[in-house]
Amino acid sequence: MGEQQQVKFPQEIIEEYAALGVDLPALFSAGHLGARMGVQILEAAPDRVVGTMPVEGNTQPYGLLHGGASAVLAETLGSVGSMLHGGISKVAVGVDLNCTHHRGVRSGLVTGVATPVHRGRSTATYEIVISDEEGRRVCSARLTCLLRDVRPGDGPAESAGS
Repeated sequence: MGEQQQVKFPQEIIEEYAALGVDLPALFSAGHLGARMGVQILEAAPDRVVGTMPVEGNTQPYGLLHGGASAVLAETLGSVGSMLHGGISKVAVGVDLNCTHHRGVRSGLVTGVATPVHRGRSTATYEIVISDEEGRRVCSARLTCLLRDVRPGDGPAESAGS
């Protein structure tokens, strides 16, 4: 969990942030909670965000992946997609998250893939599918984010890890 991987961003998004003096790949992370839980973002674009999270350290008392951990992974991935969709002039703020848990997982890594359901001017909704290492669906989630205009103090550096 200690080593950070480089997030794969589309070149046009890197250039958009670079024009503002922001090194997006250097800045980007899954946030403090995501880092604590071992979330790694592997790929990030408005149309697809992929990340992983270890089961170990994120379990409930029965030794299964905690549903809240799946929710953290889902909200992280959907928020990243929403942030990238909104671009540098918007801040993505989660307003609705729902998760359906399909099966328990006791070990290994889970992988989440977020894809857009709706990308509008003021909201973005993503479906997030979390699967185990055998490709079996563990959780289906949906996240809607409000896209609000950047305010003073909300620059890309402050909002990129939200």
